[in-house]
Amino acid sequence: MALNKKGSRRITVDGIEYRWRIRRKPSYMQGLCWTPMTYAVEAASGSQPGATLIVTSGQAHPSNWVGAEAMPIRPTHVASSIREARNRGWEPTRAGFPFQLDRSSGFIAQP
Repeated sequence: MALNKKGSRRITVDGIEYRWRIRRKPSYMQGLCWTPMTYAVEAASGSQPGATLIVTSGQAHPSNWVGAEAMPIRPTHVASSIREARNRGWEPTRAGFPFQLDRSSGFIAQP
């Protein structure tokens, strides 16, 4: 599955260019702060889309409905997530199922 280019950002990590995107509107569970925010990453080059990386962050979505404090996802967070996923076996240029990376330790759901 390819990311929508509109709204995505580019980042270069270890000489490879990627695109990453945060969903504009939170899902129902994210809106109520029951689950943390997620974002998607894919390799920007190549004619065929490869496996997408889905990163579960440890923070609330900025557009949550309960007013929970949210920190922005910074490019350094995205870069470290890409490196960690590559070390765990994610191959961004090979087609396949989305690779899940859970970085949500310490996330506490809002009541």
